[in-house]
Amino acid sequence: MPHPSTSSSPLFLRESEVRRGIELLFLAQREIGAAGDPVLQREGLGRAHQRALYFIARKPGLAIAELKGLLGVTKQSLARVLDELERRALVKRRPGSRDRRQVLLQLTEPGVALESELFAALRERMAEAYSDAGAEAVGDFWAVLERLLPDDLKRKAAELSVRDR
Repeated sequence: MPHPSTSSSPLFLRESEVRRGIELLFLAQREIGAAGDPVLQREGLGRAHQRALYFIARKPGLAIAELKGLLGVTKQSLARVLDELERRALVKRRPGSRDRRQVLLQLTEPGVALESELFAALRERMAEAYSDAGAEAVGDFWAVLERLLPDDLKRKAAELSVRDR
């Protein structure tokens, strides 16, 4: 049975209902991001570093251009993040095998360990919420989030999940 604060009105397209969803999305994003903050603070890193580590872990050999597209950041912003991660020996770059101009990213052993620690903090928070909401709610939640994505990001998200199946 849905918790009263999570049930929507049958008139879910009204402005107040749409605003409620946006508010919950913004607040949930704040909370899920905060789950890794103690680890990031200890390491002197920020959430941009965490997101880069996350996607590189999900797809070892990820091209810089593809990471830039996933994160939706500028080339300069991504360069600052990657330079810091590389300086700390958390990420390494290598040229593409077919196109030597392409730069591929991979986590180093310390990078894998840090990303795993960060993921564990997020996993705990998400697993608790998933468990409380139930399997059907989780599927519905994913469906809403996927429908917020443009087609190119839907494809990229699906590609990231392929290795889990």
